[in-house]
Amino acid sequence: MIKQTLRNPALRKRATQFGRLVRRSAVTPRCGETYKPRLATNGELGVTFIGHASFFVQIGGQSVMIDPNFARWLFVLKRLRRPGLRIADLPAIDLVLVSHAHFDHLHRPSLRAIVQNNLRTRGVAPSIIIPTHVSDLVSDLGFAEIIELDWWKTSRHRNLSVTHVPSRHWGARILKDSHRGYGGFVLKAGKHSVYHAGDTAYFAGFSEIGRRLAPELALLPIGAYNPPQFRNVHANPADAMQAFLDLKSHWMVPMHYGTFRLSHEPVDEPLQLLDQEARAAGTKDRVVVMEEGVTRFF
Repeated sequence: MIKQTLRNPALRKRATQFGRLVRRSAVTPRCGETYKPRLATNGELGVTFIGHASFFVQIGGQSVMIDPNFARWLFVLKRLRRPGLRIADLPAIDLVLVSHAHFDHLHRPSLRAIVQNNLRTRGVAPSIIIPTHVSDLVSDLGFAEIIELDWWKTSRHRNLSVTHVPSRHWGARILKDSHRGYGGFVLKAGKHSVYHAGDTAYFAGFSEIGRRLAPELALLPIGAYNPPQFRNVHANPADAMQAFLDLKSHWMVPMHYGTFRLSHEPVDEPLQLLDQEARAAGTKDRVVVMEEGVTRFF
């Protein structure tokens, strides 16, 4: 593999660029604060941003973790911002959702720790919802139930429904398992609904998701878009704003930026560009940039 990289200019360039990401991550001081989550009452919709694409969502009286990743390092990439919560401070979790098998979204040590914390606090493990062909990656972690969903299929948990929706991305964990599913989720309970897009580029499916499920709150990725070909599978801030308009959601919360240096745009650039896009679209008051660990009730 090393000899092949040396002979191939394109691979050599990519290796050089990745090496630059690793070095810049390593010398960047880790920042951010850790808090205890505020707990919802009376059916409130509570959302806590943990960092990257990870959220603690309280909806319909249930506690849900989405794409939980508490890693200090993602292989050789240093985490630049601390997780906003500690697993030990979480209440018992009812459901865990994982959007796809990529290592920054399906982090096995974090999933195992959530199961173990649940067993200590409640005596029962949570259930997990994943795309199709991902169960082998979580089957040994101790979840009470593993539910695989195709696009547009719904799983019901008391008064909460979870619908798996399309995205423009890919689901392989390694090079040879491209059969794995991927996508986002729309959670609905009573008057509240939340859409977590997972990883995705901009695509026409946002309009369909909005038309069919009308999510009140959209959690949308805005980072990892440079070099330009990354936009084949990731949204930049302009793409995310157009997705928000297509969805016709009331609120937007940005994610997938600033935690791990996965691409070459400056760390502060995604939020700066999103602010410009929101001002231009007249949606500034509906875009909520959340501090890690600080619970917001919608």
